[in-house]
Amino acid sequence: MSHIPVSLQMFTLREESKQDFIGTLKKVADLGFDGVEFAGYGGLPAKELKKVLDDLGLRASSSHVPLIDLEANLQKVMEDQLELGSRYIVCPYLPPERRSEEDYKKLIQLLNQFGEQCSQEGLTLCYHNHDFELELLSDGRSALQAILEDTNPEWVKAEFDIYWLTKAGHDPIDWLKRYENRTPLVHLKDMTTDDEKFFAELGTGGVAVEPVLDHGKKASIDWWVVEQDRSRRTPFESIEISMNYLKFRLPHLAKA
Repeated sequence: MSHIPVSLQMFTLREESKQDFIGTLKKVADLGFDGVEFAGYGGLPAKELKKVLDDLGLRASSSHVPLIDLEANLQKVMEDQLELGSRYIVCPYLPPERRSEEDYKKLIQLLNQFGEQCSQEGLTLCYHNHDFELELLSDGRSALQAILEDTNPEWVKAEFDIYWLTKAGHDPIDWLKRYENRTPLVHLKDMTTDDEKFFAELGTGGVAVEPVLDHGKKASIDWWVVEQDRSRRTPFESIEISMNYLKFRLPHLAKA
């Protein structure tokens, strides 16, 4: 069975990317990542960025694209993804003013609409969760359940974030098993075991990362995506610690 490649969510290195976007991508490649998940393109046209990726030996696993941008110009978003060679567009976050029960109903309609359009172009739309989507709606389901149960499973997939699932008191494995064919992307994150429950480097906290990695061998996961929203170290130090952990757990990453 082929291995599951590992990418880095570039939001982790947002400050570094502002200073030197291409140089930051090179450092990511040097650490051994197979690809990157974009959160913006550093001001580069998609065609130019694809050449940069090719030169560095990286692939575009996916791109986080705010809902407002999907609403404004989905066609341009899809064109950029096709140019980059990425299959996955991810709706990353809902602003607080768009989290009412009525908003979720509208979101589900939009995800179905956008997901169908993406599917027609050979692309897949995913939804990335935080902890607030685990709050219950009036029908007793969590918002995340409603999103996945009320959208077309062929058009809308999930990018489960194991930190946020754990922080909300859920077992990521339960979600991965329940929606096994809906999770092509998984955000790998760890969490400190103190009361702060801060973002932690993989293998240093309390999130059950190893069982998730083991489950990936059975599930239809196309990419592991490392992200550390904030760090007590420099972001590069943090992702190097996480990558060293993954190199130990995923031998294909231990490149010469």
